Amino acid sequence: MGQLATIYGLDIETDNTEDGLDPAVASVRAVALSGRTFDELFVGDEVEILEALDARLAALPTGVVATWNGSAFDLPFLADRARILGVDLGLKLRLDRRLTLHRAPLPGHAGAYRASWHEHGHLDTFRIYGSSDSAAQRLSLRSLGRLVGLGAHDVHPARTQTLSNEALHACAPSDARLARVLAERRWPAAARMIDRVEWTEAEPVAVAAQRLARGVPALRPAVASY
Repeated sequence: MGQLATIYGLDIETDNTEDGLDPAVASVRAVALSGRTFDELFVGDEVEILEALDARLAALPTGVVATWNGSAFDLPFLADRARILGVDLGLKLRLDRRLTLHRAPLPGHAGAYRASWHEHGHLDTFRIYGSSDSAAQRLSLRSLGRLVGLGAHDVHPARTQTLSNEALHACAPSDARLARVLAERRWPAAARMIDRVEWTEAEPVAVAAQRLARGVPALRPAVASY
């Protein structure tokens, strides 16, 4: 895969009213998708967000979905929420405990995941720029973007629960765009780190649903970025 693949950056924003890092108590408020010719933001009802995102990825030419720490956060979070809401996604995940983690895994999860989405591979750009013993692993996506000369809207995660819809439309796509551009800048090295998970290898992700069944506090209505 030496030739540059078609890369789609993806980033999620979650409800931060209680704990925006826990899919058992936080919903997905927005998902941003960035290609070379488009930046799209999926907002509104959570079920509609998940269904529209999945349909869009299914319709796009085969490429690579690029995330920042998506192996441990964005993708299992989406999978957990989809299972809770009864939404079928073309997202395929397989736990790999050997993957380097940017931060602690989602509550109840044992680690990070290899992934594919429909016909797209997955690339966690953290694996290119960070490692367990590097300074980069302590950087946020936006900080790294500034470090390598890529501008980004400077919205601190602690303030994201107060974002207006207008601010959300400005902030969320920039993170997806950063994930995409960071992957493009380290190609072809990035090509060696692309995940491919087949349906026969995929594992059902229902950690949050199982916790809810055991009595995790009910979802309360706001946004966190990881």
